[in-house]
Amino acid sequence: MSVITLAPSALYQQVAEQLRQRIFQHVLEPGAWIDELKIAEEFGISRTPLREALKVLAAEGLVTMKVRRGAYVTEVSTKDVRDVYHLLALLESDAAAAVAATATDDELAALSALHADLVAHKSNAEQFFAINERFHMRLLALANNRWSDQVVADLRKVMKLNRHKSLFRQGRIEESLREHAQILQALLDRQPEQARAAMQQHFSNGLTAAVL
Repeated sequence: MSVITLAPSALYQQVAEQLRQRIFQHVLEPGAWIDELKIAEEFGISRTPLREALKVLAAEGLVTMKVRRGAYVTEVSTKDVRDVYHLLALLESDAAAAVAATATDDELAALSALHADLVAHKSNAEQFFAINERFHMRLLALANNRWSDQVVADLRKVMKLNRHKSLFRQGRIEESLREHAQILQALLDRQPEQARAAMQQHFSNGLTAAVL
């Protein structure tokens, strides 16, 4: 039987990741039209893998396909932001409670190390929020609910469309650090309901920053 060799990832997935990062970095702004001909020429590809990539991004909520008009970077309304934060608060507070109840000492030590990284990078907003996301996703992984993991991953992609509105709000990083310290302490104390409440408050404050 012949051996089938697969590429590490399909071309359209690589294209999707390139566009995803441009959207997250606001190189492609919310509401911007995606010029398929220009991007295909820039990447040196046909429009077929590009269109497949756009379908992936549309499924993630990052791109909106408009009939006879093409693809646009999704614009998020205030209601969208509130809805996303509401769902994240529910899912991640459940995860925090589960981790407080079941995590091993080594797993909690790994979360503590991520928190220390947050403190070390508080003067760099972009690095701070990248580490912040790793903390949240690690917490979800420890809660061991793969369905929740996937939903949260998709919601966080949509949240990044609005991220820059809260990213540089005066004092938000310091607030976030205090909130993370409270979450971590509840986890270390193995207090599920305190961890749940601390995570809910974290998202409540994050929403306030995002919609101001």
